Amino acid sequence: MQRRNQIVLVVVLVFVIENLEIEDEDEKEDEEDESSQDAPKQECFPWRLGVLVLRELACFVLALVRGFVLWLARIIDRMGSRFEIWDAHCHLSGVPGDTPEARLGKLLEYADRMGIARLCVFMGLKWNYDPSPETMRQENDDVLRAIRAFPDRAFGYVYLNPKHTQASLDELNRCVRDGPMVGVKLWVAQRCNAPELDPLVARATELKALILQHTWIKVTDNLPGESTPMDLAELAARHPQATFLCGHTGGDWEVGIRAIRPLKNIFADLCGGDPVAGFTEMAVRELGAERVLYGSDAGGRSFASQLAKVFGADLPESAKRLILGENFKRLLRPILREKGIKPS
Repeated sequence: MQRRNQIVLVVVLVFVIENLEIEDEDEKEDEEDESSQDAPKQECFPWRLGVLVLRELACFVLALVRGFVLWLARIIDRMGSRFEIWDAHCHLSGVPGDTPEARLGKLLEYADRMGIARLCVFMGLKWNYDPSPETMRQENDDVLRAIRAFPDRAFGYVYLNPKHTQASLDELNRCVRDGPMVGVKLWVAQRCNAPELDPLVARATELKALILQHTWIKVTDNLPGESTPMDLAELAARHPQATFLCGHTGGDWEVGIRAIRPLKNIFADLCGGDPVAGFTEMAVRELGAERVLYGSDAGGRSFASQLAKVFGADLPESAKRLILGENFKRLLRPILREKGIKPS
């Protein structure tokens, strides 16, 4: 869809250029008619010569512009065919706009600049570390509004709080079983190795929903309910049939990658943090390219800085293709099939 829109833009540009040339020819004919009725030829010759030179120069410039536009179209098409980018980690916060629809629209505007085809968003306009059932529902309503406005460009995860088990199960059923969402977002209300998460993970697994768990390892100590990759490894070991995304891979990615390495049902999420050298290469070396996913953490982070972790990595193109979109599509395929949605 995005590549088709880009080609349409190019065609429009070429059409404008062609019309400029047609108008130029019409003006040339009109001026020739006028000149035949004016002063003798010898008096207007220098002026006509100057106009002809300028017109020839303008035609040359227009030909160059047309050639550049067509070349750009080929480059866009070639790049689009190389990678279809799906972003597994986006937020509605940190983005201009007074409504969920406006904010997702702005995110997609930025995504289009970077050639990103689809986004996965979660959490509402205002964040809450430990949301009440009412707040949790409001945040999910924000996301539902946003993704329903752009059904061909965005997916959603339902935001849950394990401290409110029944309310979270109700939200999971409302937004995933009965709604368009495809996964679960767990943040910092409760450390993820706690038993309160077990019924939520079990239900998400029944619905074939992915589970994105925020993880971080802070030298200043984590928030009271903030999880580490080691916590997630404990949870994943209890639920081998569930599929987990290790959000940020713990921030301290060298530790995080090693912590999740034995658990084949945990996938590394590259988002957040600076695009330092070696992160993506280590993740691929230790986990395999099939267990690494691109995410941006937009609007907290830019698409460009996080894409740099993949585009700048010393990896074969086949690995980059998996990381940028193919892995995420593969993980989503079961739940998309249940919902009757084609993954691309």
